[in-house]
Amino acid sequence: MDIGITARMSSNSLDPAELVKRAEELGFESFWLPEHPILPVNTTSRYGGTRDGSIPPSMGDIGDPLIALASASAATSTIKLGTAISLVPEHHPLLHAKQIATLDRISNGRFLFGIGAGWLQEETEILGGDFRHRWGQTREHILAMKRLWTEEEAEFHGRFVDFPAVRCSPKPVQDPHPPVYLGGFAANVFKRVVEWGDGWMPVRVDEEQVRQGRATLDELAETAGRDPRSIRLMVCNVPADADLIGRLESAGADRVTVALPTDARDESLGEMEKLAGAVIG
Repeated sequence: MDIGITARMSSNSLDPAELVKRAEELGFESFWLPEHPILPVNTTSRYGGTRDGSIPPSMGDIGDPLIALASASAATSTIKLGTAISLVPEHHPLLHAKQIATLDRISNGRFLFGIGAGWLQEETEILGGDFRHRWGQTREHILAMKRLWTEEEAEFHGRFVDFPAVRCSPKPVQDPHPPVYLGGFAANVFKRVVEWGDGWMPVRVDEEQVRQGRATLDELAETAGRDPRSIRLMVCNVPADADLIGRLESAGADRVTVALPTDARDESLGEMEKLAGAVIG
């Protein structure tokens, strides 16, 4: 079982290079950062992480994950570096592809691309996304980026993404490209993973949901002629409970991440060491 850690880069955080370096020393397999480029002042969207649906003000203080991970890559050598999650419809696919390929190259193939379509409608729309069709848009972005990563001259013509033949380099180190993990628990998430993803990364799921999700992915993969073992399952932000992590592994999870409870500069390293002691030993 791979055990990673998720954190949040804010104006109150340590230098990400220092934080990720310590995570690597403590034995964490991967390090993951979230994304929210902006927090709209006026919104009617509800947040799934609070009982009343309110959006924590801290969500407006999240650094850019790709820049933070690029800094961290220079201070580390083995720990994998991921987004949990990158809000794909809020980016231009040509620029996004270039940024990710560059990060994968400077980290020597350590980037993991955790993605989502977003839940904060106002944020998505301010940044140019089509919220109603965000998953269709996300699909086209990923398919277009895969072409940019794997073809010397790539073009794409879809409903949401349309560009003529272009050259986009450097290419990623990973062959054929960094793995794409889909977040969420929407009705079609398993079909999407099998069609154009490499893994599923749910949050707030229990052992039975993991077991059922793994079975559904295996069945759909076999029907599609795809090796089920090519699809990984990771559970995000689980409690620091070694017994629970063992049960999630038995249910079919390949990786879990535990969340660093604070981004406070003076406390985060100590909290990370506590987490490592609880789940790594």
